[in-house]
Amino acid sequence: MMDILVVGSVALDTVTTPFGKAKEVLGGSATHFSAAASFFAKVKLVGVVGKDFAEEHLAFLQSRAIDLGGLRQVSGRTFRWKGEYGYDLNEAKTLETQLNVFAAFDPTLPDGYQGSGIVFLANIDPDLQQKVLSQVRTPRLVAADTMNYWIAGKHEALLTVLKKVQVVIINDAEARQLAREPNLVKAARQILSWGPRCLIIKRGEYGALMFSDGGWFAAPAYPLEAVFDPTGAGDSFAGGLLGYLAATGDFSETNFRRAIIMGSVMASFNVEDFSLNRLKTLTRQEIEARYREFQRLVHFDALS
Repeated sequence: MMDILVVGSVALDTVTTPFGKAKEVLGGSATHFSAAASFFAKVKLVGVVGKDFAEEHLAFLQSRAIDLGGLRQVSGRTFRWKGEYGYDLNEAKTLETQLNVFAAFDPTLPDGYQGSGIVFLANIDPDLQQKVLSQVRTPRLVAADTMNYWIAGKHEALLTVLKKVQVVIINDAEARQLAREPNLVKAARQILSWGPRCLIIKRGEYGALMFSDGGWFAAPAYPLEAVFDPTGAGDSFAGGLLGYLAATGDFSETNFRRAIIMGSVMASFNVEDFSLNRLKTLTRQEIEARYREFQRLVHFDALS
């Protein structure tokens, strides 16, 4: 089993959906990723929070055996995000962003973090992603996320990052914007030509697509009757995916396909409640049972 290093945001979110509202609850890309990945592997989290970050949030992360040696708590207020969803839960409307202490985030890896086997660069400034990469020693796998803000504002810096990673995990709108190509298949080919060996496109309630030298793979989303809050679903997907790869140590095409399903499993649980509430009660038995349900969902026989 390999350790996973994640660098990204730890935040307090205020979220409104058609099914309720949650105020200043635990969020952030690194948080959702770490909570999901911790079911499979040891996670080392690098981020920053303010002095107002509640002890109960730290206690939850520690209860998941997440290494917080890289989480700095400094004077000031924690990063905050406020958003709302309509009945189209695939897209959030950002109402307010307060970077606060995250504005001066300068990721410096503690001793013992540089040798992590898997590295996940969450959707932070590409310059910071490069700084992290300059501090790690020969990881077996590096995966990166990004967002429309960085694609538009730091396109060249982002392309430099892509040359140094093996896996890119982004949504369909980001893939089109990054490649400047409306067709997803053509966009995928363009992104892979820049260096990554695997592109995984998150498509919300429509599932996920993987493009690689080994071919293409499509996975559905799990059909749910109750979806309360999709915030962090993409990072939970990445956490389940990379957590499974870290646990197995197998980076074959076949195992990547299993990992994508495991990522979809974790994302499906994440959206069943606000914040990380569902992951707080989740068990490994529930995870394995839903994985088996995914198998039944996508199985079909060959033509006779």
